[in-house]
Amino acid sequence: QARGALLKEEAVDIMKQLVSAISEAHKRGIIHRDIKPQNVIVKADGTIKVLDFGIALAKGSMQLTQANNVMGSVHYLAPELARGESASVQSDIYALGIVLFEMLTGDVPFKADSAVQVALMHMRNEMPSVRVFNPTLPQSVENIVIRATAKDRTQRYASCNEMLDDLKTCLRPERLNEPKLVLTATEQTKKLTDTAKAHSEKNSKPVKKHTEKKKEPVREYKRVSDPAIQRKPRTNKFMMGLLIFLLALLTVSGIYYALNVSGILTPEPTTVEVPNLVNMTLMEAEEACKEAELVLDTANVTYELTDFTDKGKIVKASPDTGEEVEKGSRITVTVSSGIGITVKDYAGWSLTEAMDDLSQYSRMNVLTDHEDSETVDPGVVIRQELLEPDTKFNPENTYEIRLIYSSYPEITIPADIYGMEITEAVRYLESLGAKVLTSNLDPSSLSEAEQEALSYGTVIRSDPETGTDYTQEESNYVILYYY
Repeated sequence: QARGALLKEEAVDIMKQLVSAISEAHKRGIIHRDIKPQNVIVKADGTIKVLDFGIALAKGSMQLTQANNVMGSVHYLAPELARGESASVQSDIYALGIVLFEMLTGDVPFKADSAVQVALMHMRNEMPSVRVFNPTLPQSVENIVIRATAKDRTQRYASCNEMLDDLKTCLRPERLNEPKLVLTATEQTKKLTDTAKAHSEKNSKPVKKHTEKKKEPVREYKRVSDPAIQRKPRTNKFMMGLLIFLLALLTVSGIYYALNVSGILTPEPTTVEVPNLVNMTLMEAEEACKEAELVLDTANVTYELTDFTDKGKIVKASPDTGEEVEKGSRITVTVSSGIGITVKDYAGWSLTEAMDDLSQYSRMNVLTDHEDSETVDPGVVIRQELLEPDTKFNPENTYEIRLIYSSYPEITIPADIYGMEITEAVRYLESLGAKVLTSNLDPSSLSEAEQEALSYGTVIRSDPETGTDYTQEESNYVILYYY
């Protein structure tokens, strides 16, 4: 925690020792179940020791719990353990992958206000890319993290020995730029769907076929010939018709009112506005989306360094704030992985100036190299590598930058400058690419005879001496002495 992210070479070396130690435990039928940095001690000679086998489990024995809580540290908890399944070799491998993630980035991948929320994130959230935190990490190293922390335990390393073999070769030049590992979806979802379908068919009842009722025989009625019965007053017919009309009108009005109040005639809108999620945490955004009847896509969160947004806060959402979308739509977000600093373009800077500027970043490792150039002055930066200009980096993490500068001239101090007139000697050395200073010596300490024998204004010695191989760097000078 004091150092933050480790150099990739350090992280891989520690990881090889840690995986080897856990492999020995697995060979003896023991699953550690609580692998985390706090249980690893790095000695002064660089070797490690693994501690706290207090909740370790022998393979095949009964799973231990305490008050129905899953054993182990939640930040390193495999998804299957969060679901209450039994611990296995792959559970330890998942924790090893999280430890490697933390060594490479300086932090754990998932954080929340409660242990339950962290466990849920291990189950459903996509693992952040370590190269988002440190773009200089080779793809071969990230691929180890991806495989070790696969959600489906069957897609992880089959054993610690298999993971160890990968660690031993991940920094070889031929592997540094290998393709990113993409894990294919498993068959578990399909199996669950088939099971649900079979269950539905099993419980469904056959639909009875409609059968027509037998027609009753038509009965014939004789016409009544009694005139008293045939005649009905016209007034009664009119009143009956009016009453039926009024009842029908009242019924239609009541139905219309009921449909209007219930919203059937004026249905609620099916679209909603995307709420403003900027500067929210993922948990806050998830609640805001739920209130707006939308779904936050936590499985496809993008992380990037920003100019001013704090780490863990949302930078932007898609669709944008205020857009009209269908209810239930999925909203994807980009989250700040920290406030980044834009890398300057050091081409054209003197090597000394560039080194001074980069010294303000304590976790920046500056590498230098030189090459001959006919167009760039000696000691001036030609280009930079590993961190390109205008990219962003997090000053809290460890980075490397390589400055390639124009080679300084290399000369041999010529012997024929001794006795040469001082101004002529200066021009001669400068034509060879050297910077020259002169020092006029005081002859008063010499005897009169020595003074009379002097050849004034000519070189008597140099520093470095003649015949010496000399590299003319920015702060170096050849000094010529004369009387």
